[in-house]
Amino acid sequence: MFIKGMAMIDKNEIMKVLNTIQDPELRRPLADLDMIKNVDIDGGGVKVTVALTIPGCPMKKKMADDISRELSGVAGVEQVEVFFDVMSEEQRKNLTVKLYGKDHKKEGGEDAATAGNFADRVIAISSGKGGVGKSTVTANLAAALSGLGYRVGVLDADVYGFSIPRILGVTGRPTIIDDHIIPLRRDNIQVISMGFFIEEDQPVIWRGPLLHKTINQFITDVLWDQLDFFLIDLPPGTGDVSITISQALPKAEILVITTPQPVASHTAGRVARMAEKTKLPVLGVIENMSYYDVNGTRDYIFGKDGGKELARALGVPFIGEIPINTRIREAADAGEPIALDKENKIAAPYIDIARTIAEKG
Repeated sequence: MFIKGMAMIDKNEIMKVLNTIQDPELRRPLADLDMIKNVDIDGGGVKVTVALTIPGCPMKKKMADDISRELSGVAGVEQVEVFFDVMSEEQRKNLTVKLYGKDHKKEGGEDAATAGNFADRVIAISSGKGGVGKSTVTANLAAALSGLGYRVGVLDADVYGFSIPRILGVTGRPTIIDDHIIPLRRDNIQVISMGFFIEEDQPVIWRGPLLHKTINQFITDVLWDQLDFFLIDLPPGTGDVSITISQALPKAEILVITTPQPVASHTAGRVARMAEKTKLPVLGVIENMSYYDVNGTRDYIFGKDGGKELARALGVPFIGEIPINTRIREAADAGEPIALDKENKIAAPYIDIARTIAEKG
């Protein structure tokens, strides 16, 4: 203990408080991550040195603010100063092992993440054509599952047409620790997307091999938490990315999104048949934009029951239907997916579908 007048600072109490402060990106206590390098107490002053993973860590101001705020409440503390240092290469390597719970590589050099061992269930969300609302469904399904208490990760694998960052309202550049990428977060949802590495209106002009490499990197080199659900927003159709996912994550399930009209449901059927050829099970079919509610009367703008007919033809469950609603579109554009608001009746279809999918596990 240190004494200044009648005030005393208990170092054990200081350490106890520091053990509750989390790294904003890694969501683990700083002490557990061996990031508290030094604590000095001099009278009523406390100096804390934090070892950052990289010199330009974008979250260091938040760390300093959190430490200052929490320690200021400890008896006897009159002043808090926070200093920053940088981890050594060996410390970063140990941190990576600690985050994974084991070495990133399996015996024989195989990537540990290739089998999706960081997630209990991997669900690749696909559609036969663009414009059916697949990404909106993915984002709202992630929000609904998170609201039900599940740990969720989202991989935006639509490299050319990424939209998950905007719909989930996630912005910024991921931190990279020795070639390992820390995903960004929306509440309890981890997210990675090409949209975090380039401007939103910048085109991606790549051939197949680069796509394959990028998707594999997003799976194997991202420091995903242990997840209950890992959702993958696939690009439309049955191209390179879908094949890459089937090879990298052989335990994945395919969830097919369609709209009611035949042109959408028939092309969605091709995705399901591709899943058969790649030996990935089809979890079921969701019909989006099913109807428009006009004062309690349903107007079937794009036809009726196309999703149910597709599910019946494929011999898979029909998981649910989602109506057209202006609020769904507005919420997605605003980066506040409607399923985040569990009390909103418009969110009900997404929450019901999330429960159905969880129960199928």
